[in-house]
Amino acid sequence: MNEHEKNMTEMGQRARAAFSQLSAATSEQKAMALTAAASQLRESQSEILAANAKDMDNGRTNGLSDAMLDRLMIDAQRLDAIASAVEQVAALPDPVGVIIDRTERPNGLIMERVRVPLGVIGIIYESRPNVTADAAALALRSGNAVILRGGSEAIESNRAIHKAMVAGVATVGLPEHAIQLVQTTDRSAVGAMLKASGLIDIIIPRGGKSLVARVQEEARVPVLAHLDGINHTYIGKAADPAKAEAIAVNAKMRRTGVCGAMETLLIDQDYPAPGPLIRALIEAGCEVRGDDAIMELDPRTVSAEMEDWDTEYLAPIVSVRMVGGVDEALAHIAEHGSHHTDVVVTEDEALANQFIQRADSAIVMWNASSQFADGGEFGLGAEIGISTGRLHARGPVALEGLTTYKWVVRGTGQVRP
Repeated sequence: MNEHEKNMTEMGQRARAAFSQLSAATSEQKAMALTAAASQLRESQSEILAANAKDMDNGRTNGLSDAMLDRLMIDAQRLDAIASAVEQVAALPDPVGVIIDRTERPNGLIMERVRVPLGVIGIIYESRPNVTADAAALALRSGNAVILRGGSEAIESNRAIHKAMVAGVATVGLPEHAIQLVQTTDRSAVGAMLKASGLIDIIIPRGGKSLVARVQEEARVPVLAHLDGINHTYIGKAADPAKAEAIAVNAKMRRTGVCGAMETLLIDQDYPAPGPLIRALIEAGCEVRGDDAIMELDPRTVSAEMEDWDTEYLAPIVSVRMVGGVDEALAHIAEHGSHHTDVVVTEDEALANQFIQRADSAIVMWNASSQFADGGEFGLGAEIGISTGRLHARGPVALEGLTTYKWVVRGTGQVRP
């Protein structure tokens, strides 16, 4: 056992002990702990901002892009938003103990499925130090212990935020080891987390494609994640042109670097206004890579290559294809999509319902921008990520997604014949 594996074993054992203590905590105690943590974040403003300044200086020295530096930066306003997000999680309904369903058997036994925490959650993330607070808050509110491993570029910020969160939690008597942060920036520590079967119950990666791919490939514990956000918007022939343009432009251009951004636009060959739709995207600053039919609509388009249909650009680029109806649109999505978020735009309710039923995606939308693929927009509060898997949670993962269930059977002395 190497040093990192030894450290992870110790962290896992402490997390297990903390999880056991959390099991006895009331909903009110967990909410009070997070409220106290939010207060401590605000009280620690000077310490946190000083730590973040070190990360920013190191980031500039190491050549981080402006976009990465923006994700990394914390100022007073952003810190207040981080604290407010923790308070919002504290105010959310506690999923633990909720009875999912209840039945009474002919012999009088009462069968209940009751929500319980997952246990010990390992979260591996990059860049954004606010994830340290978000993830810790969601884990604690849902009764889980958490081991956090942030990116090396944010290590000082993460340490300061973690210190404040733990201090707040401890003031109400909950175990400080319920929230632990991996202190080293050595990448080998990630490998140790991925091998910690029996200590960590589930790993949640939150970051770029290379991080998620590594976690999915190497993990010996269950993983809850999505690898790509290759999201489609299908414009049906009965789509309202004004809605189609507004939705397509917003889905692509509101924020191009988020996982809910549209990457491919599919336009029905019988849709009456494809030209203005392409023009609206180009005039919004988007590069359009189209098939032959699309290129005939506007000379500013460029030819799409085969790999474009399988690319998550995370940039102001969109691939566009003309399709011969909903069957062809769904076939394209099945071949090239990533089961994240897919959208149909149409005034034909029957066609919309057909698309909703047949699209094999974690999130399917009708007449709405794919940029709504966000836990906050779903009313779930802060999210831990988006899951495209079929088991456990799908779509935005928030408090309920960090729970499982157990069966509780209540009897009056029944014995099985």
